Amino acid sequence: MNAPTEVQTTPGSKMILTMGLVASICGVLIVAAFESTQDAIAENKRIMVERAVFKVLPGAVKVREYFVSSQYNHGISENPIEGGVKFYAAYDAAGALKGIAAEAAGKGYADVVRVLYGYDVTCQCIIGIGVVSMRETPGIGDKIITDQAFLKNFEALDVRVNSELTALANAVKVVRHGSKQNAWEIDAIAGATVTSKAVGRGINESAQKLMPLLVPHITELKP
Repeated sequence: MNAPTEVQTTPGSKMILTMGLVASICGVLIVAAFESTQDAIAENKRIMVERAVFKVLPGAVKVREYFVSSQYNHGISENPIEGGVKFYAAYDAAGALKGIAAEAAGKGYADVVRVLYGYDVTCQCIIGIGVVSMRETPGIGDKIITDQAFLKNFEALDVRVNSELTALANAVKVVRHGSKQNAWEIDAIAGATVTSKAVGRGINESAQKLMPLLVPHITELKP
């Protein structure tokens, strides 16, 4: 009777087995770490959004995310809609609607300039903006954050819709510094025209998409 044949492993095969085991353990640890941080990441994002909305809509204490689309038969939804436009509804301590906030983006001098703007339902106008992200030239493009004359453009920027509810009654446009005459115009910052136009273009494109869809359903957001 022959003795059982002993299977021998070479140093190379042992190394491969060890590396495979280590890789498997690392994979499990990475997945576990990723899943354990998702709640924290989501919560941090929620807090950042709230702070940004509260800045452009003073007096708001609660924020809810919504979507609206012409393809959605029921108007406004709290769940993502294919082709839908996202916005935030802000409420005061009594539960009354304080306003709407939405993001806008336009190509600036160095990169895309992203802002959040606050919309007042009563006047159908934008009453404040806050920069979400940008990489414009320090001391020039970043004046959109600090230049009080520029920020004054957004105390009552007209974005009312036309009677057909198909577009804004007047497109938001950036004009040469010191030449603003209409409520839907933005007086550019001298020396930072490109960045000023990025903000104006982004707001116009965002409002042209959102407002005609939102205005007919605005009462759905009120308590």
